[in-house]
Amino acid sequence: MTSIDIRSQDGSTLRSVELDPDVFGIQPNVAVMHQVVTAQLAAARAGTHSTLTRAEARGGGKKPWRQKGTGRARQGSTRAPHWSGGGVAAGPKPRDYRQRTPKKMVQLALRSALSDRASEGRVAAVDRWSFAAPRTKDAIAALAALGLEGKVLLVVSLGDEVAYRSFRNLPDVHLILTGELNAYDVLCNDWVVFTEVTLPGAAPTAPPAAATIDQAAQPTGEPATEKERTEEAEATATEAEGRK
Repeated sequence: MTSIDIRSQDGSTLRSVELDPDVFGIQPNVAVMHQVVTAQLAAARAGTHSTLTRAEARGGGKKPWRQKGTGRARQGSTRAPHWSGGGVAAGPKPRDYRQRTPKKMVQLALRSALSDRASEGRVAAVDRWSFAAPRTKDAIAALAALGLEGKVLLVVSLGDEVAYRSFRNLPDVHLILTGELNAYDVLCNDWVVFTEVTLPGAAPTAPPAAATIDQAAQPTGEPATEKERTEEAEATATEAEGRK
């Protein structure tokens, strides 16, 4: 089982945490990652390309010359595909490039990518981003203190507005929300950095509070001993006899 250190923003180690083996400890499935990344890139295509066919090209309604007697090949329109300025034969038309990818395959690709980064020691975690105000200089200092070099994928929660505004101008930092995490972005970056809140499969940091003495002493509304239960049954029977 792989463990990583939860560090503060200044780089000091606070504690260690075990990574979820179902997310960070599986054997990466390269074929599934390839198929999912290919489908994701295909879905990002606009698909707005379009060419004109000979029917859509403007002009060309008149026959260029008569059918016979000129010594040249017969032609019916100057907008035929072999003419300069003519239409395009079998050219691209607007289409949707999206591919249907099962959800379980997408999840497996993400877990494979995270496991690959974890096996290389490229997964980091901080307890939280404690910037007083949005400042790019402080974000650069935080990355240097954590020893993060190269391209960094920063997984933030919806409430990390100050952190988002601090890191967004750095060209080598890619910010992404927890629900948007995907295999392509994980594979395109050298480091994946989580906060303790966004770390997948993280165990709760504090156990539920135990009942206090006062709470334990409060009556539950039911007799606690056999004697009390017997006395209550007799009192109920006596009351019933009196009503008769």
